[in-house]
Amino acid sequence: MQFKYKRSMNFKGKNLVILVLSFVCLILVGYLIFSNPQEDKKGFLTSQEAGDLALAYINQNLLSEGTVAEQVGEIEEVGFYKFRIKIGENEFVSYVTEDGKTLIPQEGIDMTAKIPSSDSAAQEPTPKTCDEVKKEDKPVLEAFVVSYCPFGTQMQRIINEIVKEIPSLSQNIKIRYMGAVQDGKVTAMHGEEEAQENLRQICLREEQPDKFYPYLSCFLKSDDSEKCQDEAKINKEKLSQCMEDSSKGVAYAQEDFDLQNNYQVTGSPTLFLNGGKISEFDFGGRTAEAVKTLLCCGFATEPSSCEKTLSEEQAATGFSETYSSGSSGASSASCGQ
Repeated sequence: MQFKYKRSMNFKGKNLVILVLSFVCLILVGYLIFSNPQEDKKGFLTSQEAGDLALAYINQNLLSEGTVAEQVGEIEEVGFYKFRIKIGENEFVSYVTEDGKTLIPQEGIDMTAKIPSSDSAAQEPTPKTCDEVKKEDKPVLEAFVVSYCPFGTQMQRIINEIVKEIPSLSQNIKIRYMGAVQDGKVTAMHGEEEAQENLRQICLREEQPDKFYPYLSCFLKSDDSEKCQDEAKINKEKLSQCMEDSSKGVAYAQEDFDLQNNYQVTGSPTLFLNGGKISEFDFGGRTAEAVKTLLCCGFATEPSSCEKTLSEEQAATGFSETYSSGSSGASSASCGQ
């Protein structure tokens, strides 16, 4: 038997990741109902009852007011196998269908869990106009990312484009990295390779700042650190010392992680302007023009350089030779932890 549950939704800017997880949630309900080999399923919901429950959860907790999910088609039954995988130092729960054709790569949503309180909701950015943004003589835009998140690289690509077109704004931007320090080592949500790349970029940012964006520009295209170190003329010995010396690289990283915790950052990318959380989607999405506009709104006196119009195309995600993917659609997806 197969379990299939389709929805017709008016998304209106809702986070794509949340919507994907919603469907994962529905599929996992089917797993709970139908994968039990025992004939006695006393206490289990029927497929329609489970579908109705999941639909109610989505409409009550995952969609904005005025946006409604509806059932489309019939509910079918599917069996799943649950297994654990380890990537670097991190373990994940995944699911695969019994026929081996469909992978559900992450844990679903617990519909019995308590929805975050208003205190947590207060950490979310509120829609802002330029007039509502806090002004500073020397504003600072902090962008929290991880180096192997496709949406983190998307934001890095946007910032790199801004710095390339308006170099003076580089002094007002700080790319920061998410992670933690455990037993004296930097860790990251996507494992050891990402942790080391985060640390590498942190060391370049702090100790070879003139090489940081040239390296990043290359890395975002090729995912080839060695090649990009050569291309950007990195002092490799200095970089190696920084990464291996806990009083340098790890200490720099810890400063980012402390800010991450203070700001309660959970997703890559997340933006803060002059210490306040802010959304690029209030200014046009993940484009160079939108993020430049957002940053320029933070100036007490806007510099003339802000008058320059940048690309209004959505930046490509992941590693890409080009700035834009050619898609006009805007997604607010992020990598979470």
